[in-house]
Amino acid sequence: MPHEGNLLQAAVVFLLAAVLTVPLAKRLQLGAVLGYLFAGVIIGPSVLGLIGNPQSVAQFSELGVVLLLFIIGLELSPKRLWVMRKAVFGVGLAQVLLTGVVMGAVALWLFGQAWNSAIVLGLGLALSSTAFGLQSLAERKELNQPHGRLAFAILLFQDIAAIPLIALVPLLAGSNHPTTEAEGLRHVLQVLGSIAVVIIGGRYLLRPVFRIVAKTGLREVSTATALLVVIGTAWLMELVGVSMALGAFLAGLLLADSEYRHELESQIEPFKGLLLGLFFISVGMGANLGLLLSSPLVVIGLTLLLIGLKLPLLYAVGRLVGDLNRESALRLGVVLAAGGEFAFVVFKIGRDQGLFEPHLYDILVLTITLSMAVTPLLLLVCPKLFKPKVKPVEVPEEYRTIESDAPRVVIAGMGRMGQIVARILRAQNISFIALDTSVETIELTRSFGGMPVFYGDPQRPEILHAAKVDQAEFFVIAMDDPEINIKTAELVRNLYPHMKIIARARNRQHVHRLVDLDASPIRETFYSSLEMSRRTLVGLGLSQAQADARITRFKNHDLQVLAAQHAVYDDAAKVMQTAQEARTELARLFEMDRLEEESDKV
Repeated sequence: MPHEGNLLQAAVVFLLAAVLTVPLAKRLQLGAVLGYLFAGVIIGPSVLGLIGNPQSVAQFSELGVVLLLFIIGLELSPKRLWVMRKAVFGVGLAQVLLTGVVMGAVALWLFGQAWNSAIVLGLGLALSSTAFGLQSLAERKELNQPHGRLAFAILLFQDIAAIPLIALVPLLAGSNHPTTEAEGLRHVLQVLGSIAVVIIGGRYLLRPVFRIVAKTGLREVSTATALLVVIGTAWLMELVGVSMALGAFLAGLLLADSEYRHELESQIEPFKGLLLGLFFISVGMGANLGLLLSSPLVVIGLTLLLIGLKLPLLYAVGRLVGDLNRESALRLGVVLAAGGEFAFVVFKIGRDQGLFEPHLYDILVLTITLSMAVTPLLLLVCPKLFKPKVKPVEVPEEYRTIESDAPRVVIAGMGRMGQIVARILRAQNISFIALDTSVETIELTRSFGGMPVFYGDPQRPEILHAAKVDQAEFFVIAMDDPEINIKTAELVRNLYPHMKIIARARNRQHVHRLVDLDASPIRETFYSSLEMSRRTLVGLGLSQAQADARITRFKNHDLQVLAAQHAVYDDAAKVMQTAQEARTELARLFEMDRLEEESDKV
């Protein structure tokens, strides 16, 4: 019973610390990760000592990183990974080697470490935190930006590189563990066998299992099955000395094309968030703050040296190898400048193998933890360095104040397309509200008869609420930027699930993404191009009826092809194959029309 009481007490302490510190950190714009780190420091042995054994918590909390890597794998696919091969194995390899060489050289010549210790120190400090980096990017919605995509690729390579590095440490330490050729071969075969089990199971076993579980209709069984897949794969990989996180990533990668991918992601996501938070708390608990008090100059100096060396190296890699601009390269450097969770593992093995003294190990752990804590502060400063000095737009109060009865239609964007929709609705006496972020556009539109156009960003929920979107029947998205259109459609769909959305699309890829959001896409040049083609055909000698028939045939055929391509739109090879088949089919249909017309003449 005392054990159960201690367990409940620990759970209460963790939850209370997270609930108090994380919202405070978010309010101060420091990010959730720093909040979790502070929570760990406060409840850890160095401050309040509410948790006696941080190491036991750290082992359990590593599941957060495992679940994170599984979800990353789910969001990829083998084909997409192949597309990313240059960024992963090119830029990632360049970053690890360059940073490892520089860090190792500093450890060897500046701090007098032995050559084998210097190699482990250099490569270990070259690794960044996957959990910390991705969480920071996700909080700032930067995962899809150039530096976010490159950071993801580098972190992915680092996770892969951590495996040979962990295996390398005992060899560099001259370990007395048996390393005969037969045993080495047996270990390699064990690793390959485990990977083969995961691949074969992921391909041929898991889908039938998920199909059976789905038929039960029991959500808790689905959750248990999802957790079993992730934790079971991680356990199998750990048995043969492979990173648990990489094993989970491999399992996710194999299920990326599965029809159960979204279900798996929804089942795992809540556990990932909680356990990832627990991981950061455990990192904070493991920090030996006594060293910060006894040797402040050493710890702070090493932290600044780590970031001061790693950030410019990452900046150089981003600029020279990753083709990033100055701002994106700097953001990449800031996100990845801190040490990583795999460094804890590497350095712990190094300490156990006699490469480092325990005192040096404690300093390294505290240095990496402090580097993580400093990163959110750097992320706050970074945008201000490149913030364009523009005069804020002065918006008259009458444009900001949205006053109207419940509209039947809300239009986002009063450019070329939005104005035409608004004019037709007004001619039909249909009530509507239009939103735009250009004062000049609002002034121009209002000058033509006082249309109900207001200043407001449709990506802000409070603006949508003020425009009474919840009472409208249709939401028309007609802005120029296709990415903003997609984000707006996603927000409206989340806030108002039953809303009918009609959205402007620039090309076929945008059409597919809007269809995924259950929006009705309208290609901005499609119908005007059809009209241009119709007039060209008439000018070339076809009758009006013949031209109309050809255009109708093409439009219907193109819509069918678009629907067929939607199922494979993330596979470039299949899209190309579908397009080639569609051209052949369209030519055949037009030939049939021509022969039919000639037979009618006879």
